[in-house]
Amino acid sequence: MIYIGLTGWGDHDSLYTDVTKVNQKLETYAGTFPVVEVDSTYYAILQQSTIEKWCRETPEDFKFIVKTHQFMTGHGDFRTSYSNINELYKDYKEMLQPMVNHGKLAYILMQFPPWYECNEKNINYVRLAKKMLHPLKVAVEFRHSSWFTDDKKEQTLQFLHDNRLIHSIVDAPQIGEGTVPFVSRVTDNIGFIRLHGRNAHGWMQMNRTREEWRNVRYLYNYNREELEALKKHIEILSFKTKDIYIIFNNNSGGHAAGNAETLIDMLGIKYKTLAPKQLKLF
Repeated sequence: MIYIGLTGWGDHDSLYTDVTKVNQKLETYAGTFPVVEVDSTYYAILQQSTIEKWCRETPEDFKFIVKTHQFMTGHGDFRTSYSNINELYKDYKEMLQPMVNHGKLAYILMQFPPWYECNEKNINYVRLAKKMLHPLKVAVEFRHSSWFTDDKKEQTLQFLHDNRLIHSIVDAPQIGEGTVPFVSRVTDNIGFIRLHGRNAHGWMQMNRTREEWRNVRYLYNYNREELEALKKHIEILSFKTKDIYIIFNNNSGGHAAGNAETLIDMLGIKYKTLAPKQLKLF
């Protein structure tokens, strides 16, 4: 099956023209898309009751892709909150248990930072993380170019395959060492494509504040020709996988939802297990 969705469900105004309450957004989102990527878990370990609520608000076949906490991918120091990293992994897995129980966890996403280079220390940590997250399924997104240089690309893909890790196929601006090329290869029976847009001018923070950067980094609208090229990649990968997940992360300008809906139409997909949409009187 091909699952197409977005990062988060809160920032897509075009989906919520008839929504009056914030707590209606997830259910409304699930009336259009069968999957969502959760990034609030990157910032905090949430209460199980929150995860349970999300599961209740979505259809039986709805799937969540859940980001790991920032401390788990080197974006912060776990020692500010935990005495050892095992406690962090334990809390994280316990948080997701309701989602596991409902059968709604597609997999976990470990998105490593742009400075996370391909070296022995970092390779060993990825192995350790996979072991500590067992039996949950894990996808890995590298952002440093060293993982996909001509002499390392095949080794990286083989490493992911041997460790039963999902390769996150990344579409992003090609700028410097802190970005990776679009490598349309799978290392698992699940394919995964994350579309960040191609805004080269806004990709680097430079002298922008965090808020200013957030507003421009993912500002991009995929055109028809670009979506046609993506469609061809998806069709090829569909012969090599059981399921494919495509996540649009170009949220800064509100283009993600429209791009995703266009791609769904282009692929001729008719999802049958979405949440019922509210009827409009006028």
